[in-house]
Amino acid sequence: MSTTTDPIESAAAVDQSAVPIVRVIVPERSLASELRAIKIVWRRELIRFRADRLRMVTTLIQPLLFLFVLGSGLQQLSAASTHGVNLKTFIYPGILCISVMFTAMFSAASIVWDREFGFLREMMVAPIRRSSIVIGKCLGGAMVASFQGVIVICLAGFVGVPYAPLMILGIFFLQLLLAFAITAFGVMVAVRIKQMQSFMGVMQMIVMPMFFISGALFPVANLPGWLAALNRIDPLTYAVDPMRNLVFNHLSISPLARAVLDPGVTWFGWRVPPLLEAGMILLLGVVMLGVAIWEFSTTE
Repeated sequence: MSTTTDPIESAAAVDQSAVPIVRVIVPERSLASELRAIKIVWRRELIRFRADRLRMVTTLIQPLLFLFVLGSGLQQLSAASTHGVNLKTFIYPGILCISVMFTAMFSAASIVWDREFGFLREMMVAPIRRSSIVIGKCLGGAMVASFQGVIVICLAGFVGVPYAPLMILGIFFLQLLLAFAITAFGVMVAVRIKQMQSFMGVMQMIVMPMFFISGALFPVANLPGWLAALNRIDPLTYAVDPMRNLVFNHLSISPLARAVLDPGVTWFGWRVPPLLEAGMILLLGVVMLGVAIWEFSTTE
């Protein structure tokens, strides 16, 4: 019994045998590849921020409203209690913090955004550790928020705060720590949330009470017991207080005004040093970064 071979099938078989097999080689993980991945994710956050000019403007509106509208509107009412210090000068350190907080929060929200549009899946299947993605996100968000905070630093002269180089460097350093901690917190929350509306609702529910309880808009001395307790456990308190201490160190005000407006945060009568407060913010950011890495590594 004879068999016939289709000429087309024979030609296809010959062509297939002639085509070389291309093997996909996945490079081994190394410290250099992980650092490169962190750099790429970090750089992506900066590029997105630079391209989104509307975001730059909108995230500045609320801090400027607090600083100039609220500060100017309540100045006459509070002139006696501030002992001659402009209210805008007093709340300026708190505004420096809130300007960083909102930008850092929006940077963390990009995790949810990337998940909705499928880009996060592409990053997760890349031959890198998932921790590199989280670290890149946090560093990029911290840098973006700090750049936004520089704009508010430039407004110091408009509220009676001098442009002292050491003060400005100290403020920028504290803003960078706060931005890192808030971004790490946002990423930690965003890992478990799949919709942008839910994420923004959760962050607003947490961030705004933190801001109002922190003492950004009022002195932390002689508070009611319940408010004093909340103030001491509020992490943002330990960013506002050293920043206010730094600003007041460069102001010419009376000792009475300094004692009333900048009493410092105390634990059972002991004033917490500003360096310890900055260390607490850094430690909190590192802990939340670790939690975010762990959550991200166990997420499908």
